Amino acid sequence: MELHKSSKDFQLDKKTFVNLRWIAHSGQLFAIAIVKFLLNFHFPQYSYCLIIVALGILTNLFLQFKIKESRLSNFQSSICLVYDIIQLGVLIYLTGGITNPFVFLLIIPSVFSSKYLNLGSSIFLGFLTIFILILLSFYYLELPHPVDLHFHVPDYYFYSIPLSVGIGLVFLVYFGIKFGNEYRIRKEALDNIQITMAKEHELVSLGGQAAAAAHSLGTPLSTISLIANDLKEELGTNPKYSEDINLLVSQSNRSNEILKSLTLNPHIKDEFLKNELSLNDYLSAIISSYEEISKKKFILINKDDHSPVKFNRSIEINYGLRNFVGNANKFSNTKIEIIVKSDEKFSEVCIKDDGPGFSKDIIDKLGEPYIRSSNTNNSSKSGLGLGTFIGKTLLEKNYAKIKFKNNKETNCGALVEIKWSNEELKKI
Repeated sequence: MELHKSSKDFQLDKKTFVNLRWIAHSGQLFAIAIVKFLLNFHFPQYSYCLIIVALGILTNLFLQFKIKESRLSNFQSSICLVYDIIQLGVLIYLTGGITNPFVFLLIIPSVFSSKYLNLGSSIFLGFLTIFILILLSFYYLELPHPVDLHFHVPDYYFYSIPLSVGIGLVFLVYFGIKFGNEYRIRKEALDNIQITMAKEHELVSLGGQAAAAAHSLGTPLSTISLIANDLKEELGTNPKYSEDINLLVSQSNRSNEILKSLTLNPHIKDEFLKNELSLNDYLSAIISSYEEISKKKFILINKDDHSPVKFNRSIEINYGLRNFVGNANKFSNTKIEIIVKSDEKFSEVCIKDDGPGFSKDIIDKLGEPYIRSSNTNNSSKSGLGLGTFIGKTLLEKNYAKIKFKNNKETNCGALVEIKWSNEELKKI
């Protein structure tokens, strides 16, 4: 399952943009043909206008067939719209400048950009449009007209039109920016809801799988426990085997208890949890459980600058933290370093290991279920998908913000940063 991805980038649908440009170029050709052949206007700039429109058509063909992305980035869209403004400005320059009745069309690219592009691009395109309008007020070729018609425009006309068009442009761009921002906020909220629903759906599915697994594993684990206890009775006094057998018995009993808890009540609390715990309490208990079965060195460093925040016990936080500590234990070489730090506003857990670190081709996908690296030869690049997804989802559900990095200080190992606002941590 691939989760819906939310993007904060300003992007424009290429197909829509290309279709709008085809309509614009068709309209330009139609207007030129009407003036030249139907109205029989004196039009010496006819060939130049055709060249300008032809260049616009070529750019649209390039955009349609050479640009493979379905959505244009803010930069790509800005370049195209800058070209469209200049192209239309040149056409209007050849056909009467500010006296051309189609001069208002110059504002369309800027208004269009105000909804789909970022604020900087919208402002730049707006100023470019106003600058071209001012130029067209003073520099232009005569408006095409019949030879026997003398067209005279009052002087104030040359100033009133660019002023009115400019004012209209400012208002339209302003409202376009406001509506565009509101649209993006609503879309981002909808994207977040979709992401949350997708994760919840995945967790529900995993819950069903976990319940089925609990029932399926019950019999084999009971068999293992039975055999382990028999071995303890027979070989328990032998110092060569006693330590391993005792560990086998304790871990099989613990596994049976976990499965029993899942079967009876998936929300049952771990036995070590008190009513209120700090992050250091959680991690101390988690590390102790891993030290029983791992030969690697666990280092817990507490850097609390003030009294640590305590919050209501949470099985979700316990499982989430346990997952990332377990990953660090799995992929580390010799040691795992866990740093707990807090100040007046934030509490943070940093989990470091000395393993190979996160693979570059999956680090941006961590937190999605069932991810796979393109390089299957490196064991460090596999096995992070489902467990990391569960851990990340459970912690984010409890207000955490999680970042996955490679440790730049040592150039070795993975780094997971888990951060809470103290105010949100107290809500748990």
